[in-house]
Amino acid sequence: MSATITEGFLDNKIFDIVSDCARRQGVRAFVIGGYVRDCFLGRPCKDIDIVVEGSGIALATLVAETVHSKLSVFKNFGTAMLRYKGLEVEFVGARKESYRRESRNPIVEDGTLEEDQLRRDFTINAMAFSLQKEDFGALVDPFGGIRDLSAGIIRTPLDPDTTYSDDPLRMLRAIRFATKLSTPEHPFRIVDESLDSIRRNIDRMVILSKERIAEELNKILVTRAPSMAFFLMDATGMLDFVLPDLARLKGVETLEGKGHKENFSHTLMVLDNVCRLEEEAIAEGRLCDYDLEDNVEVVRLRTQPNVWLRWAALLHDVGKPQSKRFDPGTGWTFHSHEYIGAKMVPRIFKSLKLPLNEKMKYVQKLVSMHLRPIALVTDEVTDSAVRRLLFDAGNDIDDLMLLCNADITSKNPRKVERLRENFRLVEQKMAVVEEKDRIRNFKNPVTGNYIMAVFGIPPGRDIALIKEVVKDAILDGDIPNEFEPARELMLRRAAELGLSPREDYLSVPADIE
Repeated sequence: MSATITEGFLDNKIFDIVSDCARRQGVRAFVIGGYVRDCFLGRPCKDIDIVVEGSGIALATLVAETVHSKLSVFKNFGTAMLRYKGLEVEFVGARKESYRRESRNPIVEDGTLEEDQLRRDFTINAMAFSLQKEDFGALVDPFGGIRDLSAGIIRTPLDPDTTYSDDPLRMLRAIRFATKLSTPEHPFRIVDESLDSIRRNIDRMVILSKERIAEELNKILVTRAPSMAFFLMDATGMLDFVLPDLARLKGVETLEGKGHKENFSHTLMVLDNVCRLEEEAIAEGRLCDYDLEDNVEVVRLRTQPNVWLRWAALLHDVGKPQSKRFDPGTGWTFHSHEYIGAKMVPRIFKSLKLPLNEKMKYVQKLVSMHLRPIALVTDEVTDSAVRRLLFDAGNDIDDLMLLCNADITSKNPRKVERLRENFRLVEQKMAVVEEKDRIRNFKNPVTGNYIMAVFGIPPGRDIALIKEVVKDAILDGDIPNEFEPARELMLRRAAELGLSPREDYLSVPADIE
């Protein structure tokens, strides 16, 4: 990697505009941080941080006026942000920081570029490009960030104990950057003195908000292979603080010569498998996201990783420690771990201040159902079983199947291939059943309002019983998913309950409100 600009990193017009505006205001401006790092790594980056020896808001205001862009100002943080042709450009004044032990919020004062670089978390994030006319594009790298980037090293500019004690979130960020930046061709590692410092400073994490921890975990989960981060958390003692339920999956217990799968390593293998399979499916246009807009379902091709699918992978076996039992005849069992795990999801999400809305319910659903397709692999695949799987999973069936496919792991490659071949047969059966019976977005052909109108009865238990009979008959393949057969069955079941239809019931519209 070169320490000079030779590859057009600052060719975008916005850099010339910022340079000119800074000259007019008599201040010095620099591109700093992630954009500089990613330029040298050849990674795309649309977020640009500009540090100013002066007022970042004042320079941002002049740049926004010049490019006719709306400016968002955050006075409490001394920052401002604008968008320019697909780029997000944030401005901040150079500053120096000092910390109190009881808080990760710094005392901030105006500073120089050098003082601003000194407060940065890692050497690879402290590099800057000059935007001054006299040395436009020069690399300012006082801590050898370019060298560390080339060597694949995560290192702090200051003594790591000072860096991590001042802001313990940086310990989790070190793990995230090592994970995010690593590729098979160019792995990254945290230097030993930093790892040792993380172990010494774990107790400092008590001053962090759960929201900031969750934000870092979400960023880790959308990396290419997030298992690296969780192994690092385990190695440094951080996992017990961040996700103790995941930490409880570690270890193998042996009784009477019988051991069980090491569930922690297995979970992380499944997580990486999910990431790989989802990336492949996105590239091939095989995954969709479903949203409601004005009560109308909108379907879009997925273009970005679904972090909640990855949470489901991370937590899919979290109920195993509570369900673990030893049977002398069969060995270790984990019966009902999927249901136990699903019940644990709300508590885990609440502890991390993650959303408790439909995102949490989606994770719960996938955790509770992750064995269902596998059960179909080992049993005879009936249309009825496939219909019920499609009905229960709904629009989440593709993500569920992806998770289940990722969960097929074994040290025996022939066993894996056999299970995957059976799994492909299940997928083919699902496609046939779904095309024929339209079950994925199943709606009962007879609604509660229709039943009440036909029989002239108020809401009550009989309506639920009739609807359940019709639903089960469709899912079992006894009747087609059509209105007329459903109405005939409704009439028969109602007669058994002692209900008689109105004489003019045939005039009641099927879609009555």
